[in-house]
Amino acid sequence: MYISTFYSFKGGVGRTMALVNVAVDLARRGKRVLVVDFDLEAPGLDTFDLPRPDGPTLGVVDFVRHYLQTKQAPDARAYLYESPDIGQEGGGLWIMPSGAPEETYSQRLSEIDWRDLYEQHDGYLLFEDLKLQWEQSINPDYVLIDSRTGHTDVGGICTRQLPHAVVVLFFPNEQNLRGLTKVVRDIRAEETGPREKMITLHFVMSNVPDIDDEDQILARILKSFAVELDFEDDPMVIHRYQSLSLLNQSIFTMDRPQSRLAIEYRTLVEAIRFYNIGDRDSALKHIRSLRSEYDRIDRTPLDRESIVLLHDIEDTHSNDGEVLFELGRLYDILDDPVEAKTLFDQSIALKYTCPEVYISRMNVWLSDYNDHDKAVQDALRAIEFTEISVDHFDDALELLKESPTHLERVIECRAIKSMSIDGRIHVARNLNEQVLHARLSSDILLSILSTQGLSLEQLLAARDALIPASMALGRYTDVIDLIAAQGAEISGESIDYAFHLGMATWGVSNSIDPEYFERVLESRDTELADDSQPGLLQRIAISHWAVGEIDEAMRLARGIRRMSKESWHFRFSFWRYLDVTSKEFEQDIDELIALVGGDSGVKPRFMLPQDSPTLRLQ
Repeated sequence: MYISTFYSFKGGVGRTMALVNVAVDLARRGKRVLVVDFDLEAPGLDTFDLPRPDGPTLGVVDFVRHYLQTKQAPDARAYLYESPDIGQEGGGLWIMPSGAPEETYSQRLSEIDWRDLYEQHDGYLLFEDLKLQWEQSINPDYVLIDSRTGHTDVGGICTRQLPHAVVVLFFPNEQNLRGLTKVVRDIRAEETGPREKMITLHFVMSNVPDIDDEDQILARILKSFAVELDFEDDPMVIHRYQSLSLLNQSIFTMDRPQSRLAIEYRTLVEAIRFYNIGDRDSALKHIRSLRSEYDRIDRTPLDRESIVLLHDIEDTHSNDGEVLFELGRLYDILDDPVEAKTLFDQSIALKYTCPEVYISRMNVWLSDYNDHDKAVQDALRAIEFTEISVDHFDDALELLKESPTHLERVIECRAIKSMSIDGRIHVARNLNEQVLHARLSSDILLSILSTQGLSLEQLLAARDALIPASMALGRYTDVIDLIAAQGAEISGESIDYAFHLGMATWGVSNSIDPEYFERVLESRDTELADDSQPGLLQRIAISHWAVGEIDEAMRLARGIRRMSKESWHFRFSFWRYLDVTSKEFEQDIDELIALVGGDSGVKPRFMLPQDSPTLRLQ
């Protein structure tokens, strides 16, 4: 339960209007909201068109009078009511009015001596009991209190004792500044007072005319407010709204949700929610904000305030699996793997099971606990979710493709079966580090090509992805058929197809047809190859050798051999038609150098004998 008081030193700023619009917006977002009319001298909540019971309803004044008469706090449920048909998705709106709107209301109010209530009748405990009753009877997410204006004893109850936050609405003039200075100072004094209570202040400049400030009048006044009231960020603004709907006291967040006024009220809603860590959306926003901020800075430790906030969020949402998971992700990047894994474990125990939580714990098992087996188990769990993202599937696949047994499970997993065509093509392209992987890649792609209703783009993409897998498996005639099926003219614009055809023809006939490789060398793409593209340089070196330009082929091959191995990490090698490690790429270049140097016994590794079942094309 988070209590926010709406306060203004003077009237005429739309305080009650703002409160009602915020309350309705929260209820329509699925929040349980209690509104309390503590503007006892000039109550106004009942003037808004909110559903209410028939007949008079008791309220704050009646509650206090009953206590003074009986010396016992009455049941608060008798002094409030639900306003039906306002909330959505589990939300609701309850109202505790100022009191029964009878002719005797003013007399009943005047009989209450608020100072005496506190000094002689434990008024402080009465309102603490009232707060507890609110929580037990309604369990509201938010309590919004409409406080009276000026400096009053009742104002102290509303702005210091009851709330977690105070929304300070003001029109920017000297009179409001003078009056607010003491109120704001007293609110802030609570932090260093006996209760050590920190109250959040939201400053809202309200009823502001929407006109050009050519003479900087508003800017100068606002600067004075910032200095005297000690706030750094610009206050929120609710502009004066020129509409006769105001006469009807329309609830803009409900009746006119796209209006500027409704948008400004929703900005205030978000500001209030942000500081309420009991609101799970706010808690998640805080966690993600800290994670984003930590990713941007130089990994400096979190300050004490942030650490306390995280502990409060963890305690408050100890039964919320998603919140604990997001906390775990934050602790993971804070280099606290023990806390991260503990939170991931708790999240899973609370049935918050999603692919991301298993992938996150998988990474902790690998990087911090060195427990490969448990990491594999989490990866296998993750790929059984149909909603897993392609990136998270890639993370799991990177670990699982180390084992043939696990790879077989990958192909049969729910994620693959439910994945989009584009997603499956992406996965197939990532399976190109070993011949075994190429087999699985080929199986996925062949399955796609047998699917009815493929778009032209999907058809071309699947065939293009199948070409390197087929080459790695020694299925040369399949490659030739695939390229023919693409209908591509082997020209300067199709250097990839020209090279693939040259290599596939070599594999089929065991002899070189220089025509294809000449087309590769004629392409302008050869001019783009540089030290950052060792795979392309490798392809160009092979092409020079194939057309008999031995010296140039040797120069390029030796040049690649001298390159930094750091640029070779998992580069595609045309010697195997697979992604290879730097060590494997080095071996491939050594074998290419031997071939160029005249060793007729050397051939590309993809030419090793492979099982080549017939490919059936669409």
